[in-house]
Amino acid sequence: MCIVTFHHQEHPKYKLIVASNRDEFYERPTAQADFWNDHPSILAGRDLKEYGTWLGITKQGRIAILTNYRDLASERDDRKSRGQLVNQFLMENDEPYHLFEELQSNKSQYNGFNLIAGTVDELYHYGNNEAKITPITSGAHSISNGPLLASWPKTMKAKEMMQQYVRNHDEIYIDDLFEQLNNRELALDEYLPNTGIDLPLERNLSSIFIDKVENYGTRTSTIILVTHDNDVTFVERTFNQGAYSDERQFTFSI
Repeated sequence: MCIVTFHHQEHPKYKLIVASNRDEFYERPTAQADFWNDHPSILAGRDLKEYGTWLGITKQGRIAILTNYRDLASERDDRKSRGQLVNQFLMENDEPYHLFEELQSNKSQYNGFNLIAGTVDELYHYGNNEAKITPITSGAHSISNGPLLASWPKTMKAKEMMQQYVRNHDEIYIDDLFEQLNNRELALDEYLPNTGIDLPLERNLSSIFIDKVENYGTRTSTIILVTHDNDVTFVERTFNQGAYSDERQFTFSI
């Protein structure tokens, strides 16, 4: 489970601002963000079980971000790894919209997912539960483990924090965005979504940063800033059971 909040095309300095938390079982092996040896243009972390990723950007300006869709009743173990979808979008040279059209015909091969992908200039959303390709409009957006427009407390809070911050700051500061991603406030029970899991777990998954679930929680927080001149700043912070562990920062030009 993850959350990604992003602001697109409405800031005087940055065409794209991304703030994302990756939530995963602590035992799942993961490589920190880096340029991949086998695909040197890709900057991303890596799941070392299935060798996919949840978020990445390339030196050519392609970007893809994945969240799982929480629908445990429909999950099957024999389906393909969803992280490979991000790999595909980052590795291909075809137009992103055409790749989404191909994915439409293969959507049943994967458990539920949301995929935000495209270029730093033009983004699309596709969720195989909604089965609809949606261009991303300018402004602030936030998505977690439900539909793109779902009014979950955590996504509404994250979107509002991002929106207000961007409106009030001509310069965007990395630490301020990480502070937003570190929000650990749980939602009130009456506002929780009903995704088929029991109430205590739903409650403990309702914060932007997750640290109250046994053996599971926020593993990485990532900020991506892309200026209108196509200068990219990528910062990843890793966490161990809720405690800060490490930071990696990369800068390059598209």
